[in-house]
Amino acid sequence: MDKDVHPYRIALLGVGRIGVMHARLLAKHPLVGELILADAFEERARSAADDLGVRTAPVDEVTDPSNPLGLQGLIIATGTATHADLLIKACKIGIPTYCEKPIALDLDQGRIAADAINQAKLPHAIGFQRRFDVGYNRAKKLLEDGELGELRRFHGMTCDQFPPADEFIPGSGGIFVDCNSHDFDIIRWLTGQEVVEVYATGSTRGSKAFAESNDYSDSIVTLTLADGTVGSLHSSRYNGQGHEVRLDLMGTEGSANVGLDNKVPFRSVEANVAFPPEEPWYDFIERFLPCYERELDHFLRNPMVGKPGACTVDDAMAALKIALSCNKSRDEHRPVRVDEVG
Repeated sequence: MDKDVHPYRIALLGVGRIGVMHARLLAKHPLVGELILADAFEERARSAADDLGVRTAPVDEVTDPSNPLGLQGLIIATGTATHADLLIKACKIGIPTYCEKPIALDLDQGRIAADAINQAKLPHAIGFQRRFDVGYNRAKKLLEDGELGELRRFHGMTCDQFPPADEFIPGSGGIFVDCNSHDFDIIRWLTGQEVVEVYATGSTRGSKAFAESNDYSDSIVTLTLADGTVGSLHSSRYNGQGHEVRLDLMGTEGSANVGLDNKVPFRSVEANVAFPPEEPWYDFIERFLPCYERELDHFLRNPMVGKPGACTVDDAMAALKIALSCNKSRDEHRPVRVDEVG
């Protein structure tokens, strides 16, 4: 550990599935001296705290602008609908903040939160963990070094093996906001290009909650980048073979394939092919746990000392605009320019 850096007192808001994962990573990190958990359901926070040997505090105490707990950093892992408000409260406290994506469910709330953070110059990071994945970084370097030639096409895939709970779906923002915002962010980051147009379609299979929430269980998006490069994105809440996250880049001189590892959920029907050799990925936590660990380490070593985060609120707003453009395309059954949504 850097002798000039001392362990921090960090509060984590939200101890659902992803919050508990973050709590476990933070509890063992050498730069976290004290971890405080808070959740709207206090018993859930106490249960998680007991498992980790840390303490809890009421949400109101954690978000009190006078900072009675003496917090030095904040992690937001609550439901999406609360993110914008909590980011604004973090600005009033004035401590470095990490927030899970997306930062809001709509552009108005997103802009309010982003403006507050930018005006306060709050050190922060938004949770798009794929930026810390080894494969995506290698693909980015191949593209930047010219080894793929001119990028002509790309194909992404984000498919869950199991659907979310029915009660999660109505407030999630839908598959494009909740799920594909990761894809939109990584495409922008990896290519250095903005998405300018989308066309989205899909189906409502399985749980009735998808149709009742104007959401898709399975979707396909075509995307056009600013330089004319075209790509596609497939998503599903019911990918029976396993959890699948991939990105294929096809250029004039070669290709790069992210996620084509020994646990990719493929089943080859060709003779004498034994690939892949291992059991498929189970879920996003198993697939990306090392990335989440690197992402939190980055937050603790960068925004916590006033340095820029790897992913900013402006990046998060760009991904949100693309996702909402997909919603508009879904509702109006037509291609939508991203600048149409504001």
